[in-house]
Amino acid sequence: MATNAISAISGRLEFDTSNDVSGASAASAAATPTVSFGQTLNQVVTDAVNTVKGGEAASIQGLQGSMPPFKVVEAVMDAQRTLQSTLAIRDKAVSAYQEISHMNI
Repeated sequence: MATNAISAISGRLEFDTSNDVSGASAASAAATPTVSFGQTLNQVVTDAVNTVKGGEAASIQGLQGSMPPFKVVEAVMDAQRTLQSTLAIRDKAVSAYQEISHMNI
């Protein structure tokens, strides 16, 4: 899931190159719609929440006997990877914030 989230971010990010000296990149930037970082982050978080919910639903279906055990294991492992990736990103964001807050102005 971590690679899915990274590829989702890299596939959605578009950079504004309108200040570039070459006119070709400005024209191509105008042709493709730009997506803000906030929108991308919102989509990644929504996907992560849906993955965890899917793991929970699979667990319940597995307990009820309506889903094969290997499908339950796959869904729960996806949810676990998603949670671990989310926690790692959160830890990096908190660490970056702490470093910025300790800088001298």
